[in-house]
Amino acid sequence: MALRKIWIDADACPKSVKEVIFQVSGRLKIQVTLVANSYMHIPQSPYIDIIKVDKGADVADFFIVENCDVDDLIITADIPLAKLIVDKGTTAINPRGEVYTEENISERLSMRDFMTELRDSGMVTGGPAPLGQKDKIAFTNSLNKIITQMMKP
Repeated sequence: MALRKIWIDADACPKSVKEVIFQVSGRLKIQVTLVANSYMHIPQSPYIDIIKVDKGADVADFFIVENCDVDDLIITADIPLAKLIVDKGTTAINPRGEVYTEENISERLSMRDFMTELRDSGMVTGGPAPLGQKDKIAFTNSLNKIITQMMKP
C-alpha cells in the first residue's frame, strides 16, 4: 500500500492539526485535499487544494467517502464518517491522533450516541475538551507513524 492522498474533513478540523498536515505535505510531497462547506484559507502549494461542497448535513462526509481510495488517509473527528471510512477499508484518524479501526469504531459510535442522549436530556453539557499541546503532539506522532507505514515499499 502506498499513501496516495490525505483528505481532511476540514470544517471542524483544528487549525493546529491542519498546519501539521500542511508541513508534512510540503516536506514529503503528499497531496492534501480539504473538504469543507465554506471557503477557508490554505497555503499556496501544488500539493494542497480545497473542495467546497454545498452546505448541509453530511455533504462533506459523503463527498469524502465517495472519492477516497483505500490508499488514502482521512483526518476526521466525525465518528459516523470514520465508520464509513473504516467500512470502506481506508485508514482514518482523529485530530487527537487516535486511529479508527474495525475493532474500536463500533464502541466509539455507541459512546458518541450515548453522550448525545445525555446532552439532549440536559444531564451533560458541552463536548470534548479543547485540543491541547499534548493532543497536537499525539496527532503528529500518529500521523508520522501511519505515513511511514503507508509509504513502505
